[in-house]
Amino acid sequence: MKKLLFLLASTMLFFSWQINSDTRTITGKITDEAGEPLIAATITVKGTTRGAVSDYEGNYSIMVQETDKVLVITYTGFQTQKVQIGTSDIIDIVMQEQVALEDIIVTAYSTKRNKVLQNGRLERRITKESNYSNMSRMGVTLEAQPQFNTEDYDAIVENRFYEVLQQPLSTFSIDVDAASYSNMRRFIKMGQKPPKDAVRIEELVNYFDYEYPEPSGDHPFEVISEISECPWQPKHKLLHVGMQGKHIPTEHLPASNLVFLIDVSGSMDAPNKLQLVQASIKLLTDQLREQDHVAIVVYAGAAGLVLPSTSGANKQKIKEALDELKAGGSTAGGDGIKLAYEVAKENFIKNGNNRVILATDGDFNVGASSDADIVQLIEKETY
Repeated sequence: MKKLLFLLASTMLFFSWQINSDTRTITGKITDEAGEPLIAATITVKGTTRGAVSDYEGNYSIMVQETDKVLVITYTGFQTQKVQIGTSDIIDIVMQEQVALEDIIVTAYSTKRNKVLQNGRLERRITKESNYSNMSRMGVTLEAQPQFNTEDYDAIVENRFYEVLQQPLSTFSIDVDAASYSNMRRFIKMGQKPPKDAVRIEELVNYFDYEYPEPSGDHPFEVISEISECPWQPKHKLLHVGMQGKHIPTEHLPASNLVFLIDVSGSMDAPNKLQLVQASIKLLTDQLREQDHVAIVVYAGAAGLVLPSTSGANKQKIKEALDELKAGGSTAGGDGIKLAYEVAKENFIKNGNNRVILATDGDFNVGASSDADIVQLIEKETY
């Protein structure tokens, strides 16, 4: 297994060298007209899937190729900017706010007119003399639209070395997760170096299918082991342990009652968040059978049902409902969970696969919001 890791790492280094041979890195800062940094603004190379996101100081870094001509910069509440790449490796960008009345967002009002850095961008607060009835007639939205970069990773702590004579027992997890490989690939395709704590070795190894032999007889799984020399420490040995379970035919699976609970708050407005959720559920939709049913519940400032329970035979209707989803608002996840369970119970399939599937990028901030509150709510609804 470690040999495989070594080969994988070598391949990645080669791939990185190939990119750098005909590319360069552009850096810069994204601000509003007052010079305040815009956090989590999206920068993409026009005509490609390569992109980057500005940090908490508005700085960004993106890799471009010789054939790339234009950078496209987007940010909620601001006009989309298209910037010619040119020959300079430093491109600072000033974004202009949208002026349509329906796009004005009121976050608060105070006794004097001032400017406050709020929710990742400069918010202009309304004076106390303004009144809500006048603003309502103007079509002003009286709800905050937060913009947060919630992508972070728990620190990976290197395991210490144990003598097997003193510590002969060890745990072996059969909960296979392969997410880190896809996440790392996303960073590389965007021309960025993955954060070190996003690189989880066991998830990279588990991503691949090693075509282990099927279990024989009545055994539900087969264990495959191999011992070899340690490349970086000849005095040590490496033990590779693999496990293969029986493949279960899918054509006779019980009918599914799936309720997707989707976060459409402002922080989900990014290509790798809501758009990724939409694309993923569309892939699942193509595999649904007539007896399978899907419902979609969304939540932002409030929760709502956007797709009643629909047969898998009506794939077009499901996909159209997904295409209508837009991000914006706060995060009332507790109300969303309650509504999702109500929909699941109304369409419960006896002896079927009844699931509520939550798609979100972070914590709830309206209603039940603590971890304990959410766990108790789910425990109450689950049966």
